[in-house]
Amino acid sequence: MKIKKASKRSISMKVQNGVKENVAVATEKRSKADNPLSPDLLRKMNAYWRAANYLSVGQIYLYDNPLLKEPLKLSHVKPLVVGHWGTTPGQNFIYVHLNRVIKKYDLDMFYIAGPGHGGPAIVGNVYLEGTWSEIYPNVSQDEAGLKKLFKQFSFPGGISSHVAPTTPGSIHEGGELGYSLSHAFGAAFDNPDLVVACVVGDGEAETGPLATAWQSNKLLDPITDGAVLPILHLNGYKISNPTVLARIEHEELEQFFRGCGWTPYFVEGDEPEKMHQLMAATLEKAIQDIREIQKTARNKNDTTRPRWPMIVLRSPKGWTGPKVVDGLQIEGTFRAHQVPLLVDSEHPEHVKQLESWMKSYKAEELFDENGRLMPELAELAPTGDRRMGANPHANGGILLRDLRMPDFHLHAVHVPSPGAVDGQDTLVLGKFLRDVAKLNQEQRNFRVFGPDETLSNLLGAVFEVTNRQWDAREVKNDEFLAPEGRVLDSMLSEHQCEGWLEGYLLTGRHGLFNSYEAFIRIVDSMFSQHAKWLKVTLELPWRRKIASLNYLLASHVWQQDHNGFTHQDPGFLDHVINKKADIVRVYLPPDANCLLSVFDHCLRSRHYVNVVVAGKHALPQWLTMDAAVVHCTEGIGIWQWASNDQGAEPDVVMACCGDTPTLEILAAVSILRQHLPDLKIRVINVVDLMKLQSASEHPHGLSEADYDSLFTKDKHIVFGFHGYPWLVHRLTYRRTNRNLHVRGYKEEGTITTAFDMRVQNDLDRFHLVEDVVDRLPHLGSQGAYLKQQMRDKLIEHKHYIDEHGQDLPEIRNWKWSSPK
Repeated sequence: MKIKKASKRSISMKVQNGVKENVAVATEKRSKADNPLSPDLLRKMNAYWRAANYLSVGQIYLYDNPLLKEPLKLSHVKPLVVGHWGTTPGQNFIYVHLNRVIKKYDLDMFYIAGPGHGGPAIVGNVYLEGTWSEIYPNVSQDEAGLKKLFKQFSFPGGISSHVAPTTPGSIHEGGELGYSLSHAFGAAFDNPDLVVACVVGDGEAETGPLATAWQSNKLLDPITDGAVLPILHLNGYKISNPTVLARIEHEELEQFFRGCGWTPYFVEGDEPEKMHQLMAATLEKAIQDIREIQKTARNKNDTTRPRWPMIVLRSPKGWTGPKVVDGLQIEGTFRAHQVPLLVDSEHPEHVKQLESWMKSYKAEELFDENGRLMPELAELAPTGDRRMGANPHANGGILLRDLRMPDFHLHAVHVPSPGAVDGQDTLVLGKFLRDVAKLNQEQRNFRVFGPDETLSNLLGAVFEVTNRQWDAREVKNDEFLAPEGRVLDSMLSEHQCEGWLEGYLLTGRHGLFNSYEAFIRIVDSMFSQHAKWLKVTLELPWRRKIASLNYLLASHVWQQDHNGFTHQDPGFLDHVINKKADIVRVYLPPDANCLLSVFDHCLRSRHYVNVVVAGKHALPQWLTMDAAVVHCTEGIGIWQWASNDQGAEPDVVMACCGDTPTLEILAAVSILRQHLPDLKIRVINVVDLMKLQSASEHPHGLSEADYDSLFTKDKHIVFGFHGYPWLVHRLTYRRTNRNLHVRGYKEEGTITTAFDMRVQNDLDRFHLVEDVVDRLPHLGSQGAYLKQQMRDKLIEHKHYIDEHGQDLPEIRNWKWSSPK
């Protein structure tokens, strides 16, 4: 049987048809990539967005009539309308699109709202997904619940106008801008399956912490960490000014982010249908990039630093809101930032405009007669823990596991007698922290944070078991750098260290921040926001307690004689004690054994801010470990071995708080007891600073009876304090004994010797002895002669350091010995 040959013409036709088919398939694929949403899904997502926008406007304005079932009246509007509309519709847009990819890819994802004043957006979306009503059952998913949802917003007894601890799914307080991206990276560390969607406001992007946070991608390990997906919400304006990033050219903006190591994708426009398709396609690409980066890194152990994706969403400020009000353009201008439409007795004509605005969202298509979201729209949200408002990482106490703790007694400094040996307190602590890091390597839930100061603060022992995390380029002679490590100190930014640690703690892990004491002041406001977060969450039963925020302040004010005045500032203590007594704890251990006992306690604690001040220079060691544990447990106590008032009332109380003041007080006591053997002296050391406050003001405070028992009711108290003297006066102002004389740092200092720093601030032993003599006139001529000797010593000291550049031998070689 012959097989007929195909004619040239028929072959040509088949080829042409095949090309057409291939082109059609390619066109169809390209169309799906560019327009991933089917018409039906597009319709539903746009409706869900309208629902979120409707709820947002309702929260800002309405007191009653939540579904507009009757004509809107002024009486339905809140008497005081407060809120921020400008960022809200854009965040609603982002949220519905994140919901889609969570469902499609079964993502473990939660949302950080950088432009936190867009509270209506996050509250509304958490309500739509059902989480709000689960946590707050009185705000039900019906018309009555809608009314409560609207009324509670920025209303007495309700919730704040920004994203807050009361908002399920939030780990980020919206009251202050700049920390969202740092928190996001902190959350992603050691969470390999987590994707943190971090929305950054373009106003927020102008803050120092946020501007630096873009560099955090050099520290994210694609093998062991999760992913951060930044979404820059570029809507153009702040309160009354344009934003910088919105006013630079597209090319410059893209080059900026590429220069920071990101792959930026742009979603720009104002037509909802086109924007939905573009956002959907862009998110698809971003998620695919993240998965490909992690797959390559994890399957091939590829430690090459990836260029993570990010999204720039450029949309109008106040999108879908009023276009023009009273002849002024609103949408797309700074006027949309807060309340775009004043509705009050002075603007009654705006009631109709508000009604028209709300009706533009067609609530009757979104909610049924009872006020419940239509089932076909409710199905768009993820379920269970996949809802961003219910993600366990956003309520980190749920995931928190206890640290495996070593026995700190094993690191005890042998102290045969008080002051017999010298030791470097933080050097000893470093070995303890090394063991903590080692024991918790498998759990991957403990990290040390600091701005390039871990070695300087003598905590270098941790590098025996771990590295600094660093995913950027390495060169010869680098030390302790690796893509994965338990130490994050390779960025010289206190803001980033604080933000990373907060994000790490808020998502259920443990850590500490070590810093030079003077420069911890850089994060004063960040500490404040975290302390406020802890205070509020303590009052929310559904919020689980998290691990404490632990600060180790080393290289402190009395050890900055070589760096000078700029490095001398103990004022963080003053700032900290202003916060709620339920939250803050301040410890000043006098030696290494006390430091070990204190830090073991701090790492085990929950829901506090613990501030520990410790030195790194060699100083006398006072207590055995057993004695240190007792002393730190009590927080304050009489050092009987240094006192001689047993069996009699003291003539003077010599108190001290901090390692250097303790040294100088004891040196002064030794001089007094040598020259005035009949003088009865009581020595008190304070470890827990809050013991000085009244028990009625702080849970650690001493009762009036206990305070009087220690300090007496009427004897003079000469108190050597680590920080500013007036802090002790503030803490003790209600106490009976008003004869309190505090010596501490008084803003005197330069590049000088260690002892001269104390002399310049009247905290040295010679000034302290003079102080006692001045308070006790009954010492008579004995006191006068001793005081003259002290003046002579101060002159001798000054001449000696000017000539030799170091302290007197008797200062450098001084040892405590109990006077006979």
